[in-house]
Amino acid sequence: MQVLKRPFALFCAVSFPAIAQAQAVAPVPSAAATPQDTPAAPAATPPDNSGIADIVVTATRREERLQNIPVTVTAIGGDALENTGVREVRSLTQIIPAFNGGRNQNVMQPSIRGVGSAGNSTGDESNVAIYVDGVYQADPYSTQIDLVQVERVEVLRGPQGTVFGRNATGGLVNVITPDPSFTTSGRIAARYGRSREEANDVDVRGYVTGGLGKTVAADLAVLYRKSDGYISDLNTGGTLGAARTISLRSKLMFEPSDSAKIILTAAYVDTKDQVASQQPFRGNTAGAPFPGVIIPDQAWEASLNGRGRSDYNRFDLSLRTQFDLGGVNLETTGAFMTTRVNQYADSDASNILLGYTDMRVRPKTYSQEVRLLSTGVGRFKWILGAYAFRLTGEQPVFIYSAVSPTAVPSQTLLEPKVTTTSFAGFAEGTYEIVDSLFLTGGVRYTTEKRTFEQSVNGTPLPFGTARKSFNKFTYRAALRYNFADHANVYASYGTGFKSGVFNTFGTSPIAVNPESIKAAEIGLKVDPASWLRTNLSAYRYDYSDLQVTARSAGNAFILQNAATAKIYGGELEVTVVPIRDLNLRASAVYTHAEYDKFPQAQVFIPKSTGGNIVSSADVSGKWMIRTPRYTFNLGGTYGVDIGKSRLTASANLFHSGKVYYDFLNSLVQNSYTMLSGEIGLRLPGEKISFNLFASNLTNAKVAQQISPGPLGTYIIYERPRRVGIGAEIRF
Repeated sequence: MQVLKRPFALFCAVSFPAIAQAQAVAPVPSAAATPQDTPAAPAATPPDNSGIADIVVTATRREERLQNIPVTVTAIGGDALENTGVREVRSLTQIIPAFNGGRNQNVMQPSIRGVGSAGNSTGDESNVAIYVDGVYQADPYSTQIDLVQVERVEVLRGPQGTVFGRNATGGLVNVITPDPSFTTSGRIAARYGRSREEANDVDVRGYVTGGLGKTVAADLAVLYRKSDGYISDLNTGGTLGAARTISLRSKLMFEPSDSAKIILTAAYVDTKDQVASQQPFRGNTAGAPFPGVIIPDQAWEASLNGRGRSDYNRFDLSLRTQFDLGGVNLETTGAFMTTRVNQYADSDASNILLGYTDMRVRPKTYSQEVRLLSTGVGRFKWILGAYAFRLTGEQPVFIYSAVSPTAVPSQTLLEPKVTTTSFAGFAEGTYEIVDSLFLTGGVRYTTEKRTFEQSVNGTPLPFGTARKSFNKFTYRAALRYNFADHANVYASYGTGFKSGVFNTFGTSPIAVNPESIKAAEIGLKVDPASWLRTNLSAYRYDYSDLQVTARSAGNAFILQNAATAKIYGGELEVTVVPIRDLNLRASAVYTHAEYDKFPQAQVFIPKSTGGNIVSSADVSGKWMIRTPRYTFNLGGTYGVDIGKSRLTASANLFHSGKVYYDFLNSLVQNSYTMLSGEIGLRLPGEKISFNLFASNLTNAKVAQQISPGPLGTYIIYERPRRVGIGAEIRF
């Protein structure tokens, strides 16, 4: 083990060449950016239109026009994110087609096109990979990312089996923050909002960047957010759901020459969170028959025997460099991350003491990636790379469960330890066969080893250290034809892989099987006019050995493989800039997602007295959880000059079909609509601005999560309507 650790530690002391995310691109305009945020293009029909600017992305690990790559990807710029009210990765649900930013307690559980993980144990990484500046966020708690100062966010749909291969069977989210500038600039933005129960919400964000010399520049992004409780506490009075977050992120950039760049990034996040407290879904709790029970019957109410808690902090460090070697770029990214979580949750969601979990999460991750990219102008472009990853983690959890308040409880302390060691090599190339016809092919080989130890009530289990290795080739091929200057059609076929994993909430030394996916896709990207952009894609997935998580009869969790699933669907995205001051966007998604074969699913059948019978059933043919059949999004921004000031108005509407949260499809969030909006005024000189904002304007009652277990079924709601004011100073 010491031999393995040294190379990971070495990158902190030695300058390995590292990744650069679109560093040559000045704030990249997005398809949803407002016209004043994007450089004006030559006039087109209509005559006063500024056109839709090109979007440069790094979805293929090199800078390319979004409209040229044979990948279904949505890219949203930083200003557009703020205009739509998106302040964290989870909220991308409202603007990114086919993306669902699910969350259970403080664990983000995203899914794309029905492919997602409900895992919440250390080492069980999501199959929708999250990256920040090319750094993989491995632990499920590390994906709680606030978008403080963001250049853009790219969301890639479909398995990423080659250049972004780390467990990404569903897709990935790539958050790209700006690199430091040698020109001094910055901004300070503050918002104050109000919600139900007279809850105050304060959000202050600051960013500053500038040169420290001729070759060195730095920046600093700071966030402070404090929210009062907005959930009525029916048991003790007052409110629940308060939270406080502090985030610091800084980059130091060194450019010794025109052909070299080195960037060191350090970040720290600390959160104190009561979490959005759970309440019984449809009144189902094992506490129902006991005297003195209080069962909420309205959204955003709770009655618990203990306040939920999810205190969380994370520190991460990364080193990126980029070297131009003449015809070839050498890039790498090295990273270290450590996370600490203390979490308490009431398992029966009632004021009767029947069950709770008290958990600690202690993962550390190390990663190193090296890539060579061709930079020539010939017909062939290629990339070669190698990736190493190491995770070590502990997750002690105390589980309390009782059949009545006076019964002798079951008390179990689990103290699991896990490790993951993974190495991969990959290659991908694109060849222009004839003019405008491009063939892309890529392959990745992954070898991975996992270990697992478990102790129950202080006694190590007899199996000692369980070990399991997994090896897999994944590949992708795509054919793209540019049939006009701003139009192309493409077809692709690829595979994805997520390795097997041990269940840290269990006592079995046997890991579940890896899950794999085969994906076929066709797409059409057309800009019929400079003011109109249309992107259309259709796909089909064959999905095998899905890794699914559910509560166990003992109130812990089980991890099992569903056999197969069939998923197919399509997505349409349209951006229209009919006049210079108006930007409109729309998307529509259809997803058909069923468990093709799932004979032994963990299911929950409500008892008449409250709580659930834990059983198994054949759910083949049932709809996949957290996957609406259809969604659509409408949004727009309009700006008008008032003298030397600028008035803008933006709105975003998101509608979703019903969503199931259990394998029997008995727990459902009905279809819903969420609306947000903002009105802003930028004063002359464009340095000071004010705004009015509102999120969830219709006060929609939307499930963040519905979770069944032996002691009942609880629901956590998304935040209610919130309105407020804000101000920003730029310098």
